[in-house]
Amino acid sequence: MTPHYSSQMARDDKKSPPDTSPRKPAPKPAPKRATAPAEPGRKAKPAGNKAAAGKTAAREATPAAPEMVKRRRAVANAAAALAGRDIAPWTPAEVAEAFSRFEAADPEPKGELDYVDPFTLLVAVVLSAQATDVGVNKAARTLFAAAPTPEAMVALGEEGVAGHIRTLGLYRGKARNVVELSRRLVAEFGGAVPADRAILETLPGVGRKTANVVLNIAFGLPTIAVDTHLFRVANRTGLSAGKNPLEVELGLERMIPNRFKLHAHHWLILHGRYVCKARAPECWRCLIADLCRWPSKTAAPAA
Repeated sequence: MTPHYSSQMARDDKKSPPDTSPRKPAPKPAPKRATAPAEPGRKAKPAGNKAAAGKTAAREATPAAPEMVKRRRAVANAAAALAGRDIAPWTPAEVAEAFSRFEAADPEPKGELDYVDPFTLLVAVVLSAQATDVGVNKAARTLFAAAPTPEAMVALGEEGVAGHIRTLGLYRGKARNVVELSRRLVAEFGGAVPADRAILETLPGVGRKTANVVLNIAFGLPTIAVDTHLFRVANRTGLSAGKNPLEVELGLERMIPNRFKLHAHHWLILHGRYVCKARAPECWRCLIADLCRWPSKTAAPAA
C-alpha cells in the first residue's frame, strides 16, 4: 500500500526579544530536537515520536482487508484477460506436456472444501461464494453436525443455518438459499442431489461453476469449473483466453486431452492459488514457465 505523505506548513522562526526585566527571568532557549542518524548522501531528519512510529509500523504490517484483496485480484484477472487476447495459442503438444507435468507432480489433486457426500459438497460450494475454503470449512463443521441431510437442513430453518455461518460474507442470503435448495431436493428429488448440470443450475445459489464442481467431485464427471484463479491462469498463460468464465471453460474443453479432463480444473485452480498468484506470480517455481506466454514473468527473489 502506498503511504500517504502530507506537507508541513512553514513556520515563522522569528521570536520576540525575551523580557529581561528583574520581575521575570529570561526564558531558557528551547532544547534542540534529537536527530536520527543520516544515511550517506542524506541530511539528518528529526527523530519521530516512538509511539507514532510504532503505530505506522503496525499499520504497514496489517494484512490487506478482504475487499482490497478481491479488488486487487479482479484487477490482475482483468489484466490477464486483456493480455490473453494477443497471446499466441498453445499447440496440442504443449497442452499435453503441461498437463503431463501437473499429473506427475500431483496425480490425484483434491479440492479443499470439507464434505461427506454430494449434499454436503453442494452446500459447501454454495457457501464458498466470496469466501475462503478455510472459512467455509470452519463454519460448515458445526452446520453439518446439526443438519447433515436436506431434511435436517429444512428443519433447522434460515435462522438456524444463519447462526452457524455468520462468519461468512452474505450469510443471510446463503442461509436462505441453502434451506430452499434443501427443500427442493426433498420435494422434487427424494433428498438426492441430481447429477445433471441443467437441473442443478435451477437450484437457489447454484450457478454453472458450482454445478461443475459438484458433477466433477461428487459424480466423477470431466467438467471444468472456472473460478477466479483458473480464469486468471488460463488467460495469463495463454492456455485458454476468454473474456468471461464460460469462454475460458469451453476453450479448455476443446484443448485438454480427455485423459486429463477429470483433474484439469483442480490442477489449474491450485496452481493459481499457490503459484500463479494474482499480484505476484511465483514464476521461478512454476512447472510450466517455459510454456507460459505471459511476458512479465516474476524473477526469483534475491537469496
